Amino acid sequence: MNTMNRARVSAAVAAAALLVGAGTSAASAAPHHASAPQGKPSASREHHQRIPFTAATVTANDNGSYTLSWTAPGVRQVVVRANGKVVARGGSHATVTVKGLPAADRQWFDFVPAQGGSLRLADREIQLSGTVNFRDAGGYRTSTGQWVRMGEVYRSGALNTLTPADVAKLSRLGIEVDYDLRTAGERTSAPDTVPAGATYVVADVIGGDITTAIDLSSAEKSAQYMVDGEKAMVSSATGKAAYRLVFAGLADDDRHAVLFHCSAGKDRTGWANAALLTALGVPRATVMQDYLASNTYRAEANAAALEAMPAGMAAAYKPLLDVRAEYLNSGFDEVGARFGSFENYEKKGLGLSSKEIRELKASLLVG
Repeated sequence: MNTMNRARVSAAVAAAALLVGAGTSAASAAPHHASAPQGKPSASREHHQRIPFTAATVTANDNGSYTLSWTAPGVRQVVVRANGKVVARGGSHATVTVKGLPAADRQWFDFVPAQGGSLRLADREIQLSGTVNFRDAGGYRTSTGQWVRMGEVYRSGALNTLTPADVAKLSRLGIEVDYDLRTAGERTSAPDTVPAGATYVVADVIGGDITTAIDLSSAEKSAQYMVDGEKAMVSSATGKAAYRLVFAGLADDDRHAVLFHCSAGKDRTGWANAALLTALGVPRATVMQDYLASNTYRAEANAAALEAMPAGMAAAYKPLLDVRAEYLNSGFDEVGARFGSFENYEKKGLGLSSKEIRELKASLLVG
């Protein structure tokens, strides 16, 4: 292996140690008040009309078009508007392609049924030049028929290589609070680039830089490392302290839009989003789907990392780059083992009171 490839492999292995894990020191910074965000889609907090859609998605295509899909049982007609104009019509179930819309940071669509409340959606991914796996946490239906608002909470990988255009886009999206879930070493070597005026909050899940070497002798041992790390995010003192800090901010309606991220945007960030969606009442199958989507959003970056390694090492290393159902399931298993139920984890692990849980739902759910 040549010197360049050896360096790339070494850097990749070092980075993997920081994807998951637990330390001993608590998160080191407290949040500050942030004013109401600008540049987000408007949505009335008082709107409680039942939303009849059981499924709806927006997908941005490479050619600039958008694929819209929806299911609204019993509804005669659905009209879809964008930029104040009708761009699509259909019945209770339809998939349509919309073309010719002007370029925008993010294209929003209003799904308006003939009966019931409307739904505002956009493509979940935010296209940025300097990072991958930056996406909206919302746009999912809960078991009660409500929907998680989009444009309120975002999740991402590292932010240290954002371009000026990326930062300007985040500013226009209204990002007001940035929760950094990484270790001190990560933050020092790759400091965040965030919009001017955004509040930066350290919420270190691990609590100290990882010093224990990862056993890369087999894929099975690498996968077990990920399982153990997922459990530590749930039950370690530092993990609980970090996520308490994040959820306290999420429950504060004046602190949106909120962003939380780690290095890859899949493990520490993945648990944060899984816990958030679960607290909001999103079904486990949907939570798993959102978690596993990191494999798609990070596919190109992961492939490049593996190509830099000898075949044997790549096979053992791959579980560290993946997100797998067994990883997230181990986190929920740890919730049951340590707290008895997710509701107890909300209160004892995340530090949320019953009032804060109600405020979280009131702030982030529509319908």
